[in-house]
Amino acid sequence: MRHDLDITLRAFRPTHSGDAPHIVGIGGTTRIGSSSETALRLALAEAVRLGATAEMIAGPLLDLPAYDPANDHRSPSAQRLVQALRRADGIIIATPSYHGGMSGIIKNAIDYAEDMRGDARPYFDGRAVGVIVTAYGTQALGTTLSGVRSIVHALRGWPTPFAAAINAQTTPFENGRVTQPEVEVQLATVAGQVVQFARAMGAFSGYGNPADAAVEVAEGR
Repeated sequence: MRHDLDITLRAFRPTHSGDAPHIVGIGGTTRIGSSSETALRLALAEAVRLGATAEMIAGPLLDLPAYDPANDHRSPSAQRLVQALRRADGIIIATPSYHGGMSGIIKNAIDYAEDMRGDARPYFDGRAVGVIVTAYGTQALGTTLSGVRSIVHALRGWPTPFAAAINAQTTPFENGRVTQPEVEVQLATVAGQVVQFARAMGAFSGYGNPADAAVEVAEGR
């Protein structure tokens, strides 16, 4: 993972091309520069380095109305979120741990996936979902991680085998850059597994049939 990447929202504007998986990141808080947002930016930067395109929903873009399935009206931010998820070949969710669980603002954003229930690929179906959890201390990391993975399963997504659990108390980031090699490895692993799964399963337009991708994996190609 390079430390000199210009990690800004502009760097992750989608440029979805036929031969690159598109990864959508959802995370952080409404506060710009939070630990979970920084972790997400770095993971998406690694996905881009691996050849993917990326899009980030964070900061003010998470300030969404409470999801209401009985109300068909969607704010511009909510429409953008759902359209981004529809384009996604892989997803990375980064959440702070609040009282042993994911934050309400991230859960509310994920609830908007219900608008995808009638899609050809409903919810997170056929998509790898990487998970990043940050917490001030270690006690809540495991329970939050388990909870997020359960939600991903309920949405038919494929949680990656590896997830990043980051103790923000140890100052893992400084000025938008990672300060600890072990944290760098965690974020690179999450990004790498999401991109690898998207390519292998043929979730993006470069593959015509997911079964063909499965054959490639079996044959080691």
